[in-house]
Amino acid sequence: MPRGLKQTSSTVAIGFQLAESAANTFTQGSVDLNLDPLNQEVFVVESINLDPLSPDVTPGVNSSTECSLTTTTQTTVANLGNANCMATARLDIRTDGSLAAVSAGVPFTRQSVEAPSTGLEYIGIIATNDFFLQVEGQGNTLAKGLSGKLYGYRARADAAIFSALVQSEVLSA
Repeated sequence: MPRGLKQTSSTVAIGFQLAESAANTFTQGSVDLNLDPLNQEVFVVESINLDPLSPDVTPGVNSSTECSLTTTTQTTVANLGNANCMATARLDIRTDGSLAAVSAGVPFTRQSVEAPSTGLEYIGIIATNDFFLQVEGQGNTLAKGLSGKLYGYRARADAAIFSALVQSEVLSA
């Protein structure tokens, strides 16, 4: 348990999904955590699982589905270099560029770990009411999307810590 926080719930799993508005189009959605800011309630994130839909296999075309989960709104899919990005995942199919057989494509998977392997108690704290999902495909003929789960618990922060967490989250947007 982080110092200055008092756990007020057991671990909960929050499921979510988001579909692109059209193929190869950046799309963002939000999930409301229903936090109580008057009582300085925050959400302590223990792990995240992102599951992007598979990219299309098209001969001669590189394709991908990329997604992220952030604590603030974004204009592109975020990476872990972004202070507000808590998780990312990407599926790629790379081809040799020829229009030959589909078997010329090679799949790749990249994602941030679902839970830290270092034994950390938590991977982040969400101090504002929402978290945000981003998804964008490239080289696909059909719209893609993502689904996943966020695991964590509600906690109450003291006034100074709550103020610092909210300010840090909002100012780093």
